[in-house]
Amino acid sequence: MHSVVPAMRLADLAQTFNLQIAGDADIEIIGVCSLLPGKPRHLSFCADARLRSAIGQTQAGALVLAPRDAKTFGGNALIAADPAVAFARIAKQFDDRANFIAGWHSSASIADDAKIGADCWIGAGAVIESNAVIGANSFIGPNCVIGRDAVIGEGSRLEANVWIASRCRLGARAQVQPGAVIGSRGFGLARAKSGWIEVPQLGAVIVGDDVEIGANTTIDRGALDDTVIENGVKLDNQIQIAHNCRIGADTAIAACVGIAGSTRIGARCLIGGAAGIGGHLEIGDDIVILGLAMVTKSLSAPGVYGSGLPVMPAREWRKLVGRVRRLPRTAQRMQAIEQALKIKPSQGDSEVEQDDF
Repeated sequence: MHSVVPAMRLADLAQTFNLQIAGDADIEIIGVCSLLPGKPRHLSFCADARLRSAIGQTQAGALVLAPRDAKTFGGNALIAADPAVAFARIAKQFDDRANFIAGWHSSASIADDAKIGADCWIGAGAVIESNAVIGANSFIGPNCVIGRDAVIGEGSRLEANVWIASRCRLGARAQVQPGAVIGSRGFGLARAKSGWIEVPQLGAVIVGDDVEIGANTTIDRGALDDTVIENGVKLDNQIQIAHNCRIGADTAIAACVGIAGSTRIGARCLIGGAAGIGGHLEIGDDIVILGLAMVTKSLSAPGVYGSGLPVMPAREWRKLVGRVRRLPRTAQRMQAIEQALKIKPSQGDSEVEQDDF
């Protein structure tokens, strides 16, 4: 259902979100916009000191600003300790894309014993299998498949072509983008003389409340125990989470990350794009892993970790690669010099420890 979001007075927004106000309290805001160029009767924000020079140039009808910036701004403003967070909360008031009319498309296939909560929409070509449960106020988009005995929490939104395997559970207010696969077979194989033997993957995927799962992200079901995604986790597009992993509450993972099986990641972690995390590892709480990092050992202490080389001019990169290739010969020469001078090397200097890789 398409609807027009009504205009909101700046004073009403200030009261709703417990913010201070400066300027014309009666100006009506009809939407949100970027800082530059900005739009009249729209709300924008500035949370980056590098963009302060743009505050005086914007055409936005009002801004969300930190107290320091509001003092020097002569226009209309909402004053917040954290402008980015305040703006994000306000912007939701102007997003009508989630509105829909309850019911289901005539081409949807819904099992007789499936339980569909009140005020849900089931889109064209969707399949709801036996004994599945769809919580109230949920949106199931076109061509989604909800397996038997699966549970979708209330207020959830599954966009087109989402596949939820049997017995998997999504908590309340899940947001699942197109093409996501939750509960696919884990990569469990045993090697025999005759070749690979498939190990049955008998677990499920359990997803907590307020979790977002990006487009084409895949989460494998567990082999014996379940794969678990805790409350508030945010997963970007094209992430692979293998069987029996556990992702702690409020952790955010950027696109193209791969996490091997049985790894546990703590709460409130940030994992940059294209990072690779090995299997059977423990990543503690409040850890930041930079993009392209290769994680081969458990990390327990909170902090920032990285391993990928930052971009550099191609000529410098070739020189660096050349130096790396010469390291084994350099090490051999150093060993020869130490032996000639009868210098005893420090522990770990003479050879690389296996655990370093």
